[in-house]
Amino acid sequence: MKLKAMDLSLGKIEIKIREKTLTKDPVIIAGPCSVEDAATMRRIASSLKDLGVDVLRGGAYKPRTSPYDFQGLKEDGLEILREIRAEFDLPIATEILDPRHLEKALDVVDIIQIGSRNMYNYTLLEEAGRTGKPIILKRGFSATVKEWVSAAEYILNTGNEQVILCERGIRTFETTTRNTLDLNSVAFLKERCRLPVLVDPSHGTGVRSLVKPMGAAGILAGAAGLIIEAHTEPDKACSDARQTIDMKTLEEIMNLTKQLWRLT
Repeated sequence: MKLKAMDLSLGKIEIKIREKTLTKDPVIIAGPCSVEDAATMRRIASSLKDLGVDVLRGGAYKPRTSPYDFQGLKEDGLEILREIRAEFDLPIATEILDPRHLEKALDVVDIIQIGSRNMYNYTLLEEAGRTGKPIILKRGFSATVKEWVSAAEYILNTGNEQVILCERGIRTFETTTRNTLDLNSVAFLKERCRLPVLVDPSHGTGVRSLVKPMGAAGILAGAAGLIIEAHTEPDKACSDARQTIDMKTLEEIMNLTKQLWRLT
């Protein structure tokens, strides 16, 4: 039996956010790794709005390897995102870790993000799917492409077809970067899969200077857009500062990817 996500006859799915179809240019989703204080988020949102970013990303709930690292502002973070969404009229994407958080987040977020650690959390995938909202499904850091697409099927089987895959790098023996950004998967899925694919060069490399070239490579490989960690003061970011870029670099990436988009 064919997987729904691999059925070429259905063509590309058009993801709609607030009735806007994001297909004309590469989709740019950007913002800090985690929601910080309201004043910082307003500065970031203002810059992103001026640049024409499609969606603001920011984590209210943050899964961390160590329980002693910053875990996000949780419900307070959601309230800050609610204020930012209303003030700047920016769609919001944020990660959900637990089905119990969905109800609190539904009237705040436009896109639900399922992170790498939760790709195998099938209960969360199904509950998120039933919301009917667009869902970004990040690849598990040790998942094969087949396992990743099968995880997407859990969402599709709820009747929600607004699924966006996100290649965020996989764990290999290589240690010079945080992960190995598998652009083979992007090209393969562009050819074989009806779901759009984003590339996350921030997590895929973990190195600020590599975000721009690998983001460009992702677009050339067939990605529908990028999800990037960006901050007005990246060195002061509460989490993932090493891979967070400034607004000038983000603007350069946006200009470059629009040019490359027209070549693909």
